[in-house]
Amino acid sequence: MNQVESKKVTPLRQVFTIVERNGRNFWVRIGTAFVNKDGSETVYLDALPVNGKIQIRSVQAKNGTETEAESQD
Repeated sequence: MNQVESKKVTPLRQVFTIVERNGRNFWVRIGTAFVNKDGSETVYLDALPVNGKIQIRSVQAKNGTETEAESQD
């Protein structure tokens, strides 16, 4: 098995917080999440939301399919 075949592909997620300013909602990206083998998710946050709420969304490619990340475990 070569190096390319040994890489695992996991669904990639983006983590946001939704901030309200002047009556409008702004989505602020604050991290990334990955789905583990057992279906749980690992979340890496670059910032903490002040309101305590996060929104985790699948990354969609331009063609509408879900984007995946390669891991080298």
